[in-house]
Amino acid sequence: MKEMNRRDFIKTSAVAGAAMMAGDVLLKEATVAHGLARIPEVEKLVVTVITDNYYDCLRPNLYPPEFKFVKRHMIIPGTSLHAEHGLSYYIETVANGKTHAFMFDYGLDSQGVSKNMDLLDLDVRSLEALGLSHGHFDHYENLISILKCNRVKISKGIPLYVGEEAFAHRFVNLPKGLYDPSGLTSLGQLNREEIETLDLVKIVEVREPTPIVPGAYLTGNIERVTEYEKGSPILLIKRGDKMELDIFPGEQSLVFNLKGKGLVVVSSCAHAGIVNTVRHAQKIAGMDKIHAVIGGFHLIGAPMPKIQNTVADIKAINPDYIVPMHCSGWEAVSTFAKEMPQQFIINTAGTKYVFIA
Repeated sequence: MKEMNRRDFIKTSAVAGAAMMAGDVLLKEATVAHGLARIPEVEKLVVTVITDNYYDCLRPNLYPPEFKFVKRHMIIPGTSLHAEHGLSYYIETVANGKTHAFMFDYGLDSQGVSKNMDLLDLDVRSLEALGLSHGHFDHYENLISILKCNRVKISKGIPLYVGEEAFAHRFVNLPKGLYDPSGLTSLGQLNREEIETLDLVKIVEVREPTPIVPGAYLTGNIERVTEYEKGSPILLIKRGDKMELDIFPGEQSLVFNLKGKGLVVVSSCAHAGIVNTVRHAQKIAGMDKIHAVIGGFHLIGAPMPKIQNTVADIKAINPDYIVPMHCSGWEAVSTFAKEMPQQFIINTAGTKYVFIA
């Protein structure tokens, strides 16, 4: 079938139901102004997906030559990787010939994530930093367990980078009686005091683009520029005594500058919108070329016009590779696969992406 252009693509279908987890809601967005981050080039970037929502042990490890950087973990009899509604990365950069490692998000199930780390041979003793994208349980739940179980391996004083409101209490407003008679269901909160009591990490809150290790930058607070990435009307946050709409002003993503190939943008949930996230990365890095966009795009339950706008805008940005995962949702994932077949990669838990300049 002939590939659709952007205008035709956006027109293709009517609104598909009410906005759910990623539905639009009108709200006033704060504008974030950032200068150039001057992100240094890396010669190599390795992104290992410790856990994600999907795993397929029969997914082939062999791709056409252009996909040779994708390394699937092939299990042996008696072992299995763990998949869950959670996300966790182990990331290594090589800058000026030196390797640096950090973790970004920690998944949900401590036993499953720890088992995956063992199977993937990931060494926490090499970690130079820790990062957290935002304060939702499927990203922070296993953090304290990792710290407790590895307190003699992880370097004392290691920085833990978080955005603003990472430790806030968050809620979701679901249909009444589904989980709670009122419909308001707690999503919990990360306990800052418990982390500090461990006397292991140094918590660093960021709002501006910030290096986490050489060659890796946190985005800082992401500027909202699209008209359709407005957040979810059912996600709430408690600020003082008030329950307010949660637009995740402090959610962090990652940006890397792969020498000679462009930017690699790694999101976690992209509550700010994956198009906003990529454009923000382009702005702070002062360059347009995008080599890869990887991560959760938070389009699960989104109305079809929002998915179509998102895919059309990413298609116009024209990354070399697109890897939607975690909270992207089947409708969005399948639309990316259809509209960007030469760039699309399906992710599975345990996959390693080895980008080399």
